[in-house]
Amino acid sequence: MTLIATSAVQAEPSLELDIHAIGGRIGAEIRGVRLGSDLDSSTHAAINAALLKHKVIFFRGQSHLDDAEQEAFARLFGETVAHPTVPSVANTSRLLELDSKNGNRANSWHTDVTFVEAYPKISILRGVVIPPAGGDTVWANTVEAYERLPEPLRALADSLRAIHTNTYDYAANRSAPSTDAELAYRDQFTSTVYETEHPVVRVHPETGERSLVLGHFVQRFVGLSQRDSDRLKELFHDHITRLENTVRWRWNQGDVAIWDNRATQHYAVADYDESARRVVRRATVHGDVPVGIDGKRSRALRGAH
Repeated sequence: MTLIATSAVQAEPSLELDIHAIGGRIGAEIRGVRLGSDLDSSTHAAINAALLKHKVIFFRGQSHLDDAEQEAFARLFGETVAHPTVPSVANTSRLLELDSKNGNRANSWHTDVTFVEAYPKISILRGVVIPPAGGDTVWANTVEAYERLPEPLRALADSLRAIHTNTYDYAANRSAPSTDAELAYRDQFTSTVYETEHPVVRVHPETGERSLVLGHFVQRFVGLSQRDSDRLKELFHDHITRLENTVRWRWNQGDVAIWDNRATQHYAVADYDESARRVVRRATVHGDVPVGIDGKRSRALRGAH
């Protein structure tokens, strides 16, 4: 595995962050840190190093964060960006609210906003209203998934490019008809249609690691029929989401999860009662245009500004 960038490796040993690994291949909880825009540079560098290593990191007891301070904290990692189609939370510039009462139940595996060319590099999610049972989120490590592919499948992945779009099949994994709220949210989500061609394997700009760029926004693989694309997507998906490659987080109100959106997929489990409510708010940090192992960049096909 390619080593983490030198600056990140150097920052970590100089601090004494209380880091507790959760999964064997992904995920760690960091204790004793009060998140905010006033974090000193060395603490922020150590958090970033932990993020690059563990792919998703968790902080309990961050109820002091409000919307403005969550977004201000996110800006320590780079420029924050609004969702391309869904309006931001009132009185904030770029924060996205995911409210189960408004049809926001993303219960399928995805990497955030891969239907645009430079999709977010980091997502920062804060628990606002948490159901008494259920509503966990699960993350998968797409770097480990790539590295553990059988060599013939890894060689195939290296050669592929995929078309991502926000008009993916929302109903594919549902056993019940969509509610009016879910249908309204889908109309909003697809109010502008985006299509982007990404390499299936991208090179991480900070670590040099290779990761799989897939998830539910993938429509098809370039050069393959829809039938073949669906079968191949399922095959890669099974490798990404093996239980050994995942970590599951049970939310409390005020928790914060930060994940490297270039090296993970995630799934918000919609297993809570319909009468319960789940509200989380997400800040996202602008990413770079992915580059494949052949040096070719992603390219926008439709919907680019």
